Parts: sequence; structure tokens; C-alpha cells
Amino acid sequence: MVRIALALLSLALYLPIAASGADNYPQRPIRLVVPFAPGGGSDINARILTDPIGKRLGQTIIVDNRPGAGSSIGSDIVAKSVPDGYTLLLGTISLTINAAVYRQLPFDAQRDLIPITRVSDQPSILVVHPSLPARTFQDFIALMRSEPGKFTFGSAGHGTGSHLATTLLMLKINADLVHVPFKGTGPALNALLANEITVYMSTFASALPHVRSERLRPYAVTTTYRAGPLPDVPTLAESGIDGFEYAAWYGLFAPARTPRSIIDKVHRAAVGALESAEVKRIYREQGLNATPTTQEKFAQYFASEKKKWADVVRDANIEQQ
Repeated sequence: MVRIALALLSLALYLPIAASGADNYPQRPIRLVVPFAPGGGSDINARILTDPIGKRLGQTIIVDNRPGAGSSIGSDIVAKSVPDGYTLLLGTISLTINAAVYRQLPFDAQRDLIPITRVSDQPSILVVHPSLPARTFQDFIALMRSEPGKFTFGSAGHGTGSHLATTLLMLKINADLVHVPFKGTGPALNALLANEITVYMSTFASALPHVRSERLRPYAVTTTYRAGPLPDVPTLAESGIDGFEYAAWYGLFAPARTPRSIIDKVHRAAVGALESAEVKRIYREQGLNATPTTQEKFAQYFASEKKKWADVVRDANIEQQ
């Protein structure tokens, strides 16, 4: 009985403090965990948004890159963080894929994370080193088929969107390439720039400066529409690949049990930033599309994406790890 009384007393003392903390949030800098290495699409999104969101909240937002395990390492950090609004996640499509790819994860994304808002989406772009003799995507297909198992494709990690989407594309063109996973788009692009891998399906914003400087050769974008910053690069459909479409998406998450009042404050600040003319302009220049949503719609979208990619993993025979 004494233990129960002490527990109830502790809870009673905690509740007013928690409520007060939520009412006065934020009172110190906020950590935004990016579960990939610097240079990737999630990192670019985070660095575009930290200042405008931080100004609306009245606090500094610090980006913390925690790459590895297809975003699971950084995501797990947030899932296990104190639910006080001071640790947030810039999550990606990988969150909806990992449950199907990994036999055992240290967290459950739908149980342990709260979707706040979608942030953006963007096409990916298929790029190679300029030294590759294949000038067009059809030339690339012929070259890949000519020597099965010789060439390689990079990904941002096993089970990430770039892994699954490239695997599906290789199945469509009947090409056998060796998968080389990295800890994010930045390292994968560095490997491609060094001519260490053959091809990479990069997030558009990450590859854009290298394409513009002609350090990488673009074949096609992965959406049904061309990307504004590179209007001369065709879509995969225009390159002869029917029935293939892929766009990476990004979203803002908090640990489960974060007070609703805090979630609402972060949501208002994030949506306000995403709807501002300046952020939309920056996004367009990077080939990104701002896609703010209500919390409920993002949760529904997240659940539908999880089912979709579980089906893809099964149909493509992606090996679980």
C-alpha cells in the first residue's frame, strides 16, 4: 500500500509539471534527427526547414544525422526518446518499408511514433558516371544485359526506397546488377562520383548539383512528370519503361505519448513554414514539392504506404535481414 501511495503521489506531482512543460513548450533548442548521412534528401529537407520552423516556435532546431540500418538507427533514437517535443524525426519512406525488410526491429513505427505532417516529396533520378559508355537509358539496358552480374547499383541502405525501387526497375528491364548498400544518399553519390558503382537512383535534390556540373549523367526521372529544374531529362515512361513510378516522401514525427498540445504547436509551425512562399520557392529550385497535411491524413497515408511496400518486398523476393 505504501508503494502504491508513493507511486500515485509521484504521478500527481508529475502531471502538473508535464502539463506546464507542454504549455510553455519550447523552452530550449529542439533536436531534429535525420536518420541518414548528410547530403541526402532527408538532410536537405531538414536544413531547409529548421530555420523557418524554429522561428515560428521561437527556438533553435539542431539537425542530428544518425545514419544506418536503412534509417532504423536514427528512427529508434526518436522512438525511445522522452516524449517532450525536444527530439523529433525527419522520417522517410523507409519507415514504411523496414517492417517488411527486417525480421526484427527495436521499435514499431506505427506504435512508437506520431506522424505530425508530411513535409515533401520529390522524384528520384537515375544517374551514372559520365565514363559509362551507355549514352541513353536504352543503351544502358543493353549494356547491363550484356554482362549479367558485372555491374552494380547503389542504395541508401538495405530496405530503403532506393533499394526497392531500383530492384523493381532492374526486374522490369531484366538486368542482373549487384546491390551495394550505403548509409544514405550522400555516401552512395560519393561512390558514384568516384566511379565505384555503376548506377544510383538518387533523390533529385541530392543529384541535381552534380548533374548540373556534368559530374553525373542523368538517364531519367522516376515520376510520370518531368522535373522543373531539369526539363530536358525524360521520364522512365518516355524512355520506354511502362508502369513504373516512384517518388520519395518525407515527414515529421514525434515519439509516441508526446502531449497533443506540443504536437499541435509543431504541426502549426511546420505547416506554416511549408506554406510560406519562400520555402516553396526553395523547394521548387531543389526539385521538391511541399506537401503539408493534417495529422490524421498523414497517419492514414503512412498506414497505406506500409501495406504497399510490404507487398513490394514480397513480390520482389527481397531477402529479410
